[in-house]
Amino acid sequence: MNELTQNIFSDQNKNLNFVLKKSSTSISKILFKSLNGIEISEDEGTSLFKAKNKDDVNAIYLTAKHLCRLVNKDKVTFVVNRNINFTNVCHMGCKFCNFAKRMKDETSEWLDLHEIVYRSQEAWDRGASEVCIQGGLHPKMDGEYYFDIVKAIKSKLPDMHIHAFSPFEIWYGSSKTRMSYKSFLSELRKMGLGSIPGTAAEILDTEIRKKLTKNKLSAEKWVEIIKTAHSVGLKSSATIMYGHIDSAENWSSHISLLREIQKETGGFTELVPLSFVYEDSPLYTQNQDIVRKGPTKEEVNKMHSVSRIMLHGFIDNIQVSWPKLGSKRAQELLNMGVNDLGGTLMNESISRAAGAKNGQEITAREISDIIRDANLTPARRNTLYEIKEVFENHNPIDIPPLVERNGFDPLSFLNT
Repeated sequence: MNELTQNIFSDQNKNLNFVLKKSSTSISKILFKSLNGIEISEDEGTSLFKAKNKDDVNAIYLTAKHLCRLVNKDKVTFVVNRNINFTNVCHMGCKFCNFAKRMKDETSEWLDLHEIVYRSQEAWDRGASEVCIQGGLHPKMDGEYYFDIVKAIKSKLPDMHIHAFSPFEIWYGSSKTRMSYKSFLSELRKMGLGSIPGTAAEILDTEIRKKLTKNKLSAEKWVEIIKTAHSVGLKSSATIMYGHIDSAENWSSHISLLREIQKETGGFTELVPLSFVYEDSPLYTQNQDIVRKGPTKEEVNKMHSVSRIMLHGFIDNIQVSWPKLGSKRAQELLNMGVNDLGGTLMNESISRAAGAKNGQEITAREISDIIRDANLTPARRNTLYEIKEVFENHNPIDIPPLVERNGFDPLSFLNT
């Protein structure tokens, strides 16, 4: 019995010991591998996702919680940031997306450089260390505009971290400028780009992607661009969108692929599972006979827990998306392998366009309250997960939300 296994059976982990003993032999064997620092296989990950027995499911949750605490102790992190979606015009026609508009639509938007810089300055003045910038693929946009955005922000706010442009946007920009991925990414980094969001991944399965998207970036191209970004010194997040026409096998395969990339590049900062928001998504509204209404509660729990277990020792941070799930569910997942509540955002458009109703912003003080209520310690980080302030005996400055909430209160569940 090694030191880690002995720790599992220490007094403070008697509950985990008890639950593991109650779980089935097949599931406990997989969990013990992970607890002993042994990588679990893709097939074993699928078995965890498919577990139905209550004792097995509880063992998965508690194992994920234990591994999370081993790495992150009692700290739960967040970043003060702002989302800036500079255009919602996109001609790609992804079937799950209700964010995209056509140029002639009344609700189409385009932010010029002045407005982007203004919003960045506004975020900085509210304590933000990061702006997250993404947009649709506007058919009339010059590829140089990606460079212009970075240069404009950095000229005004040299210390602001710019986390911007998904692999899909990198593909588009490099195509428009006729530059290689490496040259395009290197130029962006030289101008001040700090990292890129690993969105547009959806499910990294060719057949599933064909059903989800029209002509979107292939899984192979997504991987190529992410690896290239990492190779030129740009870290990225990783994502998975689940709960639509996918399966447990797809989830495990996707996470295994992310793990292999991480072994090669070490460039992922976190995994952010993104549950499919179905209400206003064309993928669901036009195909209700074959598309699910998003993941079940248990599937959401398992996605975060199994991700922690499969990625243990490779990607240390599992982030919950409160815009997708709401603040109450986000808090619950802090006991199932999650150690990060993401950002304050200030603005959120994509999830709301699909039908999510969880608001656009949770302030730093509110995030801190959510974490404390779970008997954990809030910590403010930067984009690269460097801890900047731990709120052990004090709170973040309490500031009002940027956008009018019209009665919505993300902390209402704390008062019930």
